[in-house]
Amino acid sequence: MKINLEILDAAYLYDEKTITQLNTKELVPKMVFRRRLTQASKLVIELMHKINFSTGRILYGTAWGELKSTANILNAILNKDMVSPTDFQNSVYNTAVSYSSILSNNKNEILTISSGNNTSLNLLKAGAIKALDKDEILLICTETINIENIEQTNNCIDYLEVAVALKVKISDEKATIDFKEIENKGFPKSVNELLSIAKLYNQNSKNIVEIKL
Repeated sequence: MKINLEILDAAYLYDEKTITQLNTKELVPKMVFRRRLTQASKLVIELMHKINFSTGRILYGTAWGELKSTANILNAILNKDMVSPTDFQNSVYNTAVSYSSILSNNKNEILTISSGNNTSLNLLKAGAIKALDKDEILLICTETINIENIEQTNNCIDYLEVAVALKVKISDEKATIDFKEIENKGFPKSVNELLSIAKLYNQNSKNIVEIKL
C-alpha cells in the first residue's frame, strides 16, 4: 500500500554539540515553566513556532529519548544519591511534546515512536496512516545526545543535537520528492528520512512524498 503526503511546511535545526540559537525566552515567557524544559522540549517548541503549528495531532519520534535525564537518574542511583523529581518527570519519551502541548493548550492526540535507526521511517508510515483522516498533522523527530562522556560510546555521530519537523496532510497528487536514496552523513540514523525530506522541501513548489507501508 502507498500513501502520498503533501509537505505543507518543514524546518530543522542541528549542531555538533548544542543548539543554542533558540527563542525559548520569548516563546515560553513564564520562567517557572521554562526552567523545567529539557533541551528536546525547547527544540520542539522552536520548530512548532517556525512552521506555525500550535494545535492538532502530533507524531513524535526519538531513538534515545531524554538521555540527559536518564543519565542523571542512573548516576544518582550509582552514587546512592536522591533522584531528582524533575529528572524523573522528564525521563519519559513523550516529555518534549507533552510540554509543547501544555504550552499551546493542545488537547489532540499525541503518539510517540521509538524504533532505533528506523524511528524516522516508522514515524512517516504512522503519519501517513493517521493522515487518512484528512487533517493536518505534525511529524517531529529530535535527538539530544550531548551528555557527559558521550565520546566514550559515540564514534559515528558528528551532530549530537538535531530536530526536524514536517507539517503534512494526505494528497492524491503524484510524488515530487524522492528522499529514499539520501544519506545524511554524521547525523543520527533515527532522523534520516525526516531530515532528507526537510532538506528537499521547497516552499515555492508542491512537495509530495510517497510512503510505502
